[in-house]
Amino acid sequence: MTVEHLNSGEILSQATVYNGVVNVCGLTADDMSLDAKGQTEQILAKIDNILATYGTDKSKLLMATLYLTDMGDKPGMNEAWTAWLGDLERPARACVGSTLGTADTLVEIVVSAAK
Repeated sequence: MTVEHLNSGEILSQATVYNGVVNVCGLTADDMSLDAKGQTEQILAKIDNILATYGTDKSKLLMATLYLTDMGDKPGMNEAWTAWLGDLERPARACVGSTLGTADTLVEIVVSAAK
């Protein structure tokens, strides 16, 4: 089987697909002036777009790993997350406190989904 790569660069691919599973790299918001909820909303919109590129969507999420620089931001992040998922079944998920790439990056999200 062939591995498909989306926007592959020197460091990473934005997504890879193998054996019917789409793996999306760690995504961050474009507007770092937003709070954690706003950054999460921007990231989730990016995830929607990438999944659509491969003919899938959030209803087929398998796993999500969410990274927060401050676990005190978890309620706002969860608010955006649950609004985005609506009534859909929840994927397996981990939420990890971590130092991220820049001081103003509050949230990073990695997901995988079935095609």
